[in-house]
Amino acid sequence: MGPGDLVCLRNFLSGGLILTWAKLTGKSIPKGRDLWRTGLFGALTIAVGNGAVALAEIWTPTGLASLFVATAPFQYAGVDALLPGGHKLDRPTVVGLTVGFLGVMVLVAPPTMDLFQTGQLSSGGGIVIGFFVLQISGICWALGSLLQRNLRLNVNPFVIAGVQQIAAAVTMIPFAILEPQRFQATHTGMLAVLYLALFGGIVGYGCYMLSLSRLPLPIVSIYTYVNPAVAVFLGWLVRNEPFGVLEMIAMATIFIGIWMVRRASLAPVTSTTIEKLGSSGGAETHE
Repeated sequence: MGPGDLVCLRNFLSGGLILTWAKLTGKSIPKGRDLWRTGLFGALTIAVGNGAVALAEIWTPTGLASLFVATAPFQYAGVDALLPGGHKLDRPTVVGLTVGFLGVMVLVAPPTMDLFQTGQLSSGGGIVIGFFVLQISGICWALGSLLQRNLRLNVNPFVIAGVQQIAAAVTMIPFAILEPQRFQATHTGMLAVLYLALFGGIVGYGCYMLSLSRLPLPIVSIYTYVNPAVAVFLGWLVRNEPFGVLEMIAMATIFIGIWMVRRASLAPVTSTTIEKLGSSGGAETHE
């Protein structure tokens, strides 16, 4: 089963279940221009974002890929700074981005040197390709998420997640047809699709859209702290993927950079909250 098959099947299943639930319970579904825009943002976030992750893991070990994905807050900060009304990059954020970048370079530099010396992907060049593919993934995920947040629809977030997953599945159909791997419905493969649809699509992505609609962006993107540690441990435990001192140093450096970016991003959120509370308290005292 290739990446295109995987993205299509899991999102058709999870999106279809969510929209069926929405229809049966009378939940409103975006219409017209809002429907098209929601679908487009879903194609960016899931089809390109998740699809690129599935593609990158052809070349990159799961644990290492998860560390590259952990840099998502950096893409959030960069894309948010470019969008109208977004939080502009300040000095603490830039310093945090630089620290995180150094951590990534600890991982990418050795395979890059091997690639230049040997010219063969088997010597580590696949990791370099996976790294760049995952950067495209992070940028598209951040862009789709931020544009959807700014749309501010009065629709249940789980319904938005369902619409986006169906749009992502439709977008990936041509890639599923054209990819060289032939689809084979094995017992293990279908169990994996079912697991990803239920826990990744309905629970995981649905809760992500719910959080995106109700929480400040810096808090939402903190989920990237947890995923890499779990993926690295499972990759080491189940697939015997290497994880040594170099990877530990890189992980620590990346997490420090993420923490610095999150701290800088949370500062204006905290200040705004305090100002609102102060204004509210002042109004009550005046009355």
